[in-house]
Amino acid sequence: MGWAQNPTEKGNQMPIVTVLQGPRTPELKRELVQKVTDAFVDSLGVPAESVQVWIQETPPDSWAIGGTLTADK
Repeated sequence: MGWAQNPTEKGNQMPIVTVLQGPRTPELKRELVQKVTDAFVDSLGVPAESVQVWIQETPPDSWAIGGTLTADK
């Protein structure tokens, strides 16, 4: 698929996706970025090469839910 000239047209998007999560294995991250990329390709019609996925991992002692560190649960 080619790039559209008008930036508002479908296909002229260069999505950047940020995933905030706890630590995961490289295998799970590979699967995640492939599926996220596929979702943007399917829904926006952009080339897979234009989709950037950034993973920011937060250790359990730096993340809390309901006032409790996830490391303490």
